[in-house]
Amino acid sequence: MWRWNTIKGVKLRDLPSVDTLIGSVSSSLLDYGFDPPASLVRDAVRKAIDASRKSILQGTPPPATPFLVARSELMRLMRPSLRPVINATGVVLHTNLGRAPLPEMHIPAGYSNLEYDLGTGRRGKRDVHTGRLLEAILGAPAVVVNNNAAALYLILNELACGGEAVVSRGELIEIGDGFRIPDIMSRSGAKLREVGTTNRTTIADYREAIGRETKILLRVHPSNFRITGFTARPELAELVALGEEFGIPVYEDLGSGCVVDLKAFGVSEPLAQDSLKAGAHLVSFSGDKLLGGPQAGIIAGDAELVARVRRNPMFRALRQDKLFFLAMEATLRHIALEEYDQVPALRMIRMSADEIRFRTEALAKEIGSTVTGAPVTVEPGESVIGGGSTPDLALPTWLLVVQDAEPNKLEQKLRSFRIPIIARIEKDRVVLDLRTVFEREEAAIVAALKN
Repeated sequence: MWRWNTIKGVKLRDLPSVDTLIGSVSSSLLDYGFDPPASLVRDAVRKAIDASRKSILQGTPPPATPFLVARSELMRLMRPSLRPVINATGVVLHTNLGRAPLPEMHIPAGYSNLEYDLGTGRRGKRDVHTGRLLEAILGAPAVVVNNNAAALYLILNELACGGEAVVSRGELIEIGDGFRIPDIMSRSGAKLREVGTTNRTTIADYREAIGRETKILLRVHPSNFRITGFTARPELAELVALGEEFGIPVYEDLGSGCVVDLKAFGVSEPLAQDSLKAGAHLVSFSGDKLLGGPQAGIIAGDAELVARVRRNPMFRALRQDKLFFLAMEATLRHIALEEYDQVPALRMIRMSADEIRFRTEALAKEIGSTVTGAPVTVEPGESVIGGGSTPDLALPTWLLVVQDAEPNKLEQKLRSFRIPIIARIEKDRVVLDLRTVFEREEAAIVAALKN
């Protein structure tokens, strides 16, 4: 078996032949239980040798031996890329970790009645799997698309294409990763009519902007930022009354999509149901934030307008698939039945600091007072909701603190376990917040820290 043990002083004549390296890599992969097709091994080996040859010709040593490069690439292909992780950061809706953690559900193999009406034996619509539950929760018809940016685009494309959408300057937000509301609006074919100023917009500003080209009045909830101080913003009821006066629909983009009253837990986000009761003709919001489900854009409101949006040709391009409906139906059923603790994100937000302290102290006792000589303590701290929701809200919590001399290395080691543990570094210490850790995951944390 051919292997390099070092990359120092490597020359072109030291490079192995393709066939020799194929044998070495294939044999090593078998030790890990992997037996990939010969064509995959050959391609990986050739790329690794070519990369080493290029580095040598450029006068720089290869970053790793071709054996290690080829084997690592093949092992990445053999193992699932999307993996479960333990979120010990205390960020409930962690954008990089998939935002809302999904509830327990069974994914059946084979076929499903995605678009088949079992009662009539005829073609059905996939909307029914979430439509009835959403209407029970919101009190209005609703459809779903793949995210809230798609919902915004679709509504404006259907109702305001070629016309004007009137919106406050203070609501022209960026929703993450460089995506901005004005850019999405312009792609929809709607002309953006800005009113007011960054910090103050009045109902008179909207009134003065209305003209023959006005097709929709848009209100965007600033769920991912706050403007405080000298500010003004019309109440939704005022905007609805103005829309009724001129026969113009009012659409509110609620962003984070709160449908369960969480005020008792410090979350003051507006409820989608309340916006509809206040007269908004359409609302849209995300499915993977405060709703606690999979990624989605939910569009609800006036039955005729929702039907128009659904008939838009772009609806098909933005619709959801069967795996989504499985996850969203499970989430919505728990919410409709008020089984809020069965929706992980809602359970985490509603969890008391005392409960977290009890769990954290029990975990610390099981781990011991030190981890490889580093003291382990339990201290008060703060969790956040995250995911572009409630930016100024912190939830009281208790933290498991490891005061290691090299916190960055410890944090990296935790990420390297079979089920990666994602912690955070605070004041040069590794901290783990059990608010976002499932009870069934605690044993893995104990094992990792004892290792």
